[in-house]
Amino acid sequence: MAVDFRFIVIGRGMMGAAAAKYLARQTDGVAVIGPDEPEDRRVHEGVFASHYDEGRITRTIDPDRDWALLANRSIARYGEIAKESGIDFYTEAGCVGVAPAGSDYLRDARQAAVSLRVETVSLDEGGLKSQFPYFAFPSGSAGIFGAKGAGHISPRKLVKAQSLLAEKAGATVIRDYVISTREEGGAVVVTTAGGEVYRAEKVLLAAGGFSISQNLLPQSVDMTVYGRTVSLFEVAEEDAHRFGGMPSLILDAPGIAIYLLPPIRYPDGRLYLKIGGDPDNLVLNNDKDMRAWFRTDGREVAREHFERIVARIVPELQARSISSASCAVSYTKSRYPMIGYTASPHIAVLTGCMGTSAKSSDEIGRLGAELILAGRIKDQGYATDFAPYFR
Repeated sequence: MAVDFRFIVIGRGMMGAAAAKYLARQTDGVAVIGPDEPEDRRVHEGVFASHYDEGRITRTIDPDRDWALLANRSIARYGEIAKESGIDFYTEAGCVGVAPAGSDYLRDARQAAVSLRVETVSLDEGGLKSQFPYFAFPSGSAGIFGAKGAGHISPRKLVKAQSLLAEKAGATVIRDYVISTREEGGAVVVTTAGGEVYRAEKVLLAAGGFSISQNLLPQSVDMTVYGRTVSLFEVAEEDAHRFGGMPSLILDAPGIAIYLLPPIRYPDGRLYLKIGGDPDNLVLNNDKDMRAWFRTDGREVAREHFERIVARIVPELQARSISSASCAVSYTKSRYPMIGYTASPHIAVLTGCMGTSAKSSDEIGRLGAELILAGRIKDQGYATDFAPYFR
């Protein structure tokens, strides 16, 4: 059967756009299918993505060395991506991880940083208070701080940059979304919501949480999708100086497991401090659940949880307004992204963000491209093999 493209990447989020870029740089006949951000998510009937936002933490600091390595390799390429695309998406504000002194989190994060030769500083309770006076951490806390190669990115701008670079490399960007794939005559037939049909030698599914949707794979991917709420605390312009130099924060303490980003300017021109880390889980079981969830502003129980935490750990903040939004995270059995083939040698998956993949998406996308081109991921220095699981 004649094909329209050699390779089609389904999904134009952070992983999919990166994979399309790397594929197009190495071969012709690449397409990536994924919609633009909807103008009004409240009435949008199509699929969604979690990169419709201006703030994600980026850092190498991680207690898991493989996750630290994924991040470190991606961060090293941020400058190149920004220069080649002309789109600035990264702010080097630094990142601090805080947990009880002597915790496994701090020990393992230090070990991972040392093994990757990433410069960090260890801080005791007094050091945290001295360096970050706007934070009030729980008694007995300690921290690990990375000033370089850390801070926050705009996932929205990163996807724009990666999509642009994919197009520059020769990829065809199709602004639609896929409703089904099927094998036919040694090729993969891909049908979009707009009624278009494309044929490809191979397909790489990088549809985020929507990878669990029916009719996209020959077998269901074994992945759990959770609805997440984030809250935005508006910072008055005249108060912004109080939080000058604030880094991104990961706080893992008894009763508190959150991430927090310093004031970031959003498209409405206002500054917002963002916090996430739901107190419990909301499972999204299917495509219908996910679409309905993304049309909401998240859960009241999570918003109230965040308000209590911010009042406790950023006591100087007098928010002009407090709002919230919905997003989703995909958890895998391995606790790593799944990058591998299905039962079909023509259809592979690149999915499973674990709520921490935005910063690492360029490297994850590169691995997805290698899988498609080479048939496997060669030795890259990772302990995991990124094997996918299916139901």
